[in-house]
Amino acid sequence: MTSLQLSAKEETLEKFLDAAARGDLTQVSRLLAHVPSLINQAGYSGWTALMLVARNGHYHVVEALLAHGCDKFSVNSSSQTAYDIAKFWGHRHISNLLAQTDDACQRILPGSELRQQENYFSRGTLDRLSGKRTDKAWLEAKQTEPDTVYLLFSNLSPMVSSSQDGDTIEGETKLCRFTYEAVKDLVQKPATVLIFLGVEKTTKPTTSSSSSSSQTEVGLREPPAWFAFSSDEDAAELLKRCREKNCSFPKIPNRDLLKLSEEEAGVVAQARSVLAWHSRYSFCPTCGSSTKLEDGGYKRSCLKSDCRSLQGVHNTCYPRVDPVVIMLVIHPDGNQCLLGRKRNFPVGMFSCLAGFIEPGETIEEAVRREVEEESGVKVGLVQYVSCQPWPMPSNLMIGCLAIAVSTDIRVDENEIEEARWFPRQQVIDSLFRGVCPTFTVPPRQTIAHQLIRHWIGMYSNL
Repeated sequence: MTSLQLSAKEETLEKFLDAAARGDLTQVSRLLAHVPSLINQAGYSGWTALMLVARNGHYHVVEALLAHGCDKFSVNSSSQTAYDIAKFWGHRHISNLLAQTDDACQRILPGSELRQQENYFSRGTLDRLSGKRTDKAWLEAKQTEPDTVYLLFSNLSPMVSSSQDGDTIEGETKLCRFTYEAVKDLVQKPATVLIFLGVEKTTKPTTSSSSSSSQTEVGLREPPAWFAFSSDEDAAELLKRCREKNCSFPKIPNRDLLKLSEEEAGVVAQARSVLAWHSRYSFCPTCGSSTKLEDGGYKRSCLKSDCRSLQGVHNTCYPRVDPVVIMLVIHPDGNQCLLGRKRNFPVGMFSCLAGFIEPGETIEEAVRREVEEESGVKVGLVQYVSCQPWPMPSNLMIGCLAIAVSTDIRVDENEIEEARWFPRQQVIDSLFRGVCPTFTVPPRQTIAHQLIRHWIGMYSNL
């Protein structure tokens, strides 16, 4: 009796899969009405009805199966999803449909109600007052005021001080702040690149945009202005100008700059990125002539009068930002994430995959391309989470979560050394409990760390 029952179930499944393969929507619907459990059952080589429909291009049957709640992330014996199959056979209308958000994706990425975190290097401590950058008289007046703050850079590194006497957290560094009188001789050099960063944010009244004075009509001073500049003088001689303790210029920016406070990190991100742009664009990218600095350090104009860069708006004249996608790829089961490591990473550290966005490419396309190039894993749905300025030298890290539609890993060893699927519990053990000595995640100041925490926090009450 049992064998007969199993045979009947197998026969019903065979009819269901055959109807799906032929695109017989009436038969598929009728069988599902009688036996709803057929929806995700697999036949030969693990192929489900959705995979067969995707293989043969039956769009309306795909819609019906999705409406019945089929699992579009299940894989066959070749680790292919229905999305993979539709894309391989050129059924673009079906692959696009399968890539869209559905209830399963919302189960894995319910992010609309999640709070947006503030990433390191992202805090806007200063009011940039971009409208003042063309007001030469106002800028010159602000430069000489006694409370104006100057940040001194050497080789794109800001002068910082560290303290072990309780004034700062152990290991934390502070920016060295100079007055105009202390660095006047450096600022006045013709070759000095001086950047107006903005003024300190305050609720006090400020002067009108047409005034070049630092006084309001009621006698209240404007908030202090901040400038940054780079000097090519000997670094050891520059350090003698600082009265703070343990002054230095960070040698490894992507490590040492992570010790700044959140407030100062945001200022450094702005200053370092713009100074780095000036260091690379001292000559006109259009004609090769020399350029001059304008707009408080936010523009370079060609000195050749007939250069076409002087006609209209050209992006070669303004500081550039290089967009980079960084993504945490989530397994179709929702309970694992894909992390990789480069050869220069600390022992045991794995991070999110990342790569530059190419011209004419969307964020979503860049995520899918980079993940597949580096790991061989294919990605469907992409969800933006948050972004982070990364002044190494002028990147904008665009953080995303992405749902994998395949799971086999084939690492491009030119890009990364290794990639692995990490179970959620192992990530939690490393992130919160420090009980996973063979696996570590990047430091909290990185957006990779925050993406991992974001994913964990979507389901956790830790």
